[in-house]
Amino acid sequence: MKKLIFILSLFILNVQAATQIKDFKLKDLENRYVSLSELKGEKLTIIDFWATWCKPCIKAIPNLNKIYKSYKEQGLEVIGINVDSPRNSAKVKPFIKTYKMEYAVLRDPNSQLATELNVSAYPTLYLINAQNEIVYTHIGYHSGEEKLLIREIEKQLNEDK
Repeated sequence: MKKLIFILSLFILNVQAATQIKDFKLKDLENRYVSLSELKGEKLTIIDFWATWCKPCIKAIPNLNKIYKSYKEQGLEVIGINVDSPRNSAKVKPFIKTYKMEYAVLRDPNSQLATELNVSAYPTLYLINAQNEIVYTHIGYHSGEEKLLIREIEKQLNEDK
């Protein structure tokens, strides 16, 4: 029983620690380091972990583009974090062009940030507020699930008023 309580307490501590994303720096497509604080939105930021080989990621991207266009003027930014391995890095720029990704994309080729944030599947999306607190998390993608994200964005924007 003591062992179970200890394990549960560790899990709770990890969940609490993961409720805020610390400022990070990753390379952009031009090989320059860029930080979260430089790119984040005034009110909300979507951080989307994705890969070129991920079918659900490909399906989610057009909806992220639409959400970005719809809410950018209200203080929302989107940051795509690509986790393709260094071996696949040449595929990233053409992929972004093909799928007309209009938001910032950073590279996490060794999945260091993804590991720190306990990302275990793609796509994984975090919605963070101006204080970098995670207010919504979504793993995977199925058609129509963008409505859940939109509902959360609107809720957060309304709370901010």
